[in-house]
Amino acid sequence: MTEAHKMPDPGRDSAAPRAAAGELSMRVIDRIGAVSAASWDACANPKGQSSYDNSAFAVAAQPGTESGKEAPAPLDDSDYDSSSNPFISHAFLSALEDSKSVGSRAGWQPRHLIAETPEGDLVAAAPCYVKSHSRGEYVFDRGWAEAYERAGGSYYPKLQVAVPFTPATGRRLLVAPSPRAAAIRQALGRGLIELCRHDDSSGVHVTFATEPECRLLGQLGYLQRTDQQFHWQNTGYTNFEDFLAALASRKRKAIRRERQDALANGISVHWLTGRDLTEAAWDAFFAFYMETGSRKWGRPYLTREFYSLVGERMADRILLVMAKRAGRWIAGAINFIGSHTLFGRHWGAIEYHPFLHFELCYYQAIDYAIVHKLPRVEAGAQGEHKISRGYMPATTHSAHYIADPALRRAIADYLVRERAYVAAVGAELAVTAPYRKDLVIDS
Repeated sequence: MTEAHKMPDPGRDSAAPRAAAGELSMRVIDRIGAVSAASWDACANPKGQSSYDNSAFAVAAQPGTESGKEAPAPLDDSDYDSSSNPFISHAFLSALEDSKSVGSRAGWQPRHLIAETPEGDLVAAAPCYVKSHSRGEYVFDRGWAEAYERAGGSYYPKLQVAVPFTPATGRRLLVAPSPRAAAIRQALGRGLIELCRHDDSSGVHVTFATEPECRLLGQLGYLQRTDQQFHWQNTGYTNFEDFLAALASRKRKAIRRERQDALANGISVHWLTGRDLTEAAWDAFFAFYMETGSRKWGRPYLTREFYSLVGERMADRILLVMAKRAGRWIAGAINFIGSHTLFGRHWGAIEYHPFLHFELCYYQAIDYAIVHKLPRVEAGAQGEHKISRGYMPATTHSAHYIADPALRRAIADYLVRERAYVAAVGAELAVTAPYRKDLVIDS
């Protein structure tokens, strides 16, 4: 099997002739709507593949390699996480585009790389964007950009293989199940490098990918980067009190006190999903998002239309945790539901109440995961304060192809030290776990 090395001109859409070569052709599409939802999702979230592969979230940091320096054993499909992920679905990504949350004006220009058979069947895809800045990524490379620009280089544009504004681990090399899936995955990784060269971009940044994907990309010359989040693991708890029983007495009492204080002043909490996601609920939540997002980020990323579109297209995979006081909504947190993970995204409020953030974002997420027997909660980026609330350190992974050899060497040297630091901090933080010492909680 060979891949096409000729790429369509920038800006050309799916109507451009495919560059065919042998059994696989690759082309770029500038909107996800250029392919059907069924064909995209057959690659992103294949039906019948829902086994939970915890190796995709391994805690140990993996060293980066330059192409040719190491020859690790090849990875087969058993190494890859196949749980259903809402963020790589056609519904989510198209809602971002159709709502103009991403696009040229936002500095996230879609440049999705797809692979097809000679018959035109989609067999693989990578959600890819041309970036003119480093905002909305949660894997911070602004220091790299500044150093390169001081040396006379141009860091932008760059290619970002990611889900915009979404620091959640998931597959980035989306390949439909087949006996050739491993080879196609490698071809997709090489195709991204070719696209980078064609577009004269400074590099390709594959962020919040699974650890096996990053290992594969490392074999192709991508640099390896790690970071840290805090995830909650469901070890088979029957209810929230069962979870509390696993904690040290002092931590258990603190959480009970926080939950009680959060709901003082007549506040009630409601889970909204499916048909409960009305336009009135979205209006309220968007007001929370704008209020809190404007203070936290300066400029919120998502438009009001985005919420209506995801509510229409994937209502059963969304959980709004909303707080009400005196007959009106005052705060809320949005979560997306995967086959094995509840993904907490962002929250907002128009009234301040002590501990309400912890209640809506962390404790209610745990409660929902227990009730629905989900193995894990990912509560977003950063936040060491999550440890005392039961969320443990977990390593996240990204892979970076840097076109300029001098910049690549400098970044590779930096990443060696950064990976060691991330691993050391994770080990140190794990010691502060709130769980009883007679219990063993896997990260």
